[in-house]
Amino acid sequence: MISWKWLPPLEDAGLPFLLNEALPIERDGTRIWICGVDDPHFFLTHDLAKARQGIPAGEIAILLSHSPETYREAAIHGYHLHLSGHTHGGQICAPGGIPLYRNAPGCRREHLAGSWREGKMIGYTSRGTGSAGVAARFHCPPEITVHILRSSNID
Repeated sequence: MISWKWLPPLEDAGLPFLLNEALPIERDGTRIWICGVDDPHFFLTHDLAKARQGIPAGEIAILLSHSPETYREAAIHGYHLHLSGHTHGGQICAPGGIPLYRNAPGCRREHLAGSWREGKMIGYTSRGTGSAGVAARFHCPPEITVHILRSSNID
């Protein structure tokens, strides 16, 4: 398990952790913002408005949220892409990948794994590679997701 105690030495080594904050990525004169919020389940200090603070209007904002449960608030704050995990895709699923258990009660089933949409915001919840509680998966294969970002008209 990753502990909050690991944060200072990892940050001292140059690995940034975005806890209710954002960092820009610039390439060829274009900028996107990667915003991160604290885990809404563990510390309960996630602040989506603070994470988006200072981002100029019209610039792309991608939210990294441990849980997809922040999807409604993220759409209201104008995030363009919401990337999350936490759910393990349901971990124990009926045939067809239908989750039998939701550890994210604030989400609809479609938010538990794969791509989804909320208003203009696109979202993706990774099933991840591990498990929680019972060390088993059923009809819910693990995944490592690679997202390729390409420029397009966002309006």
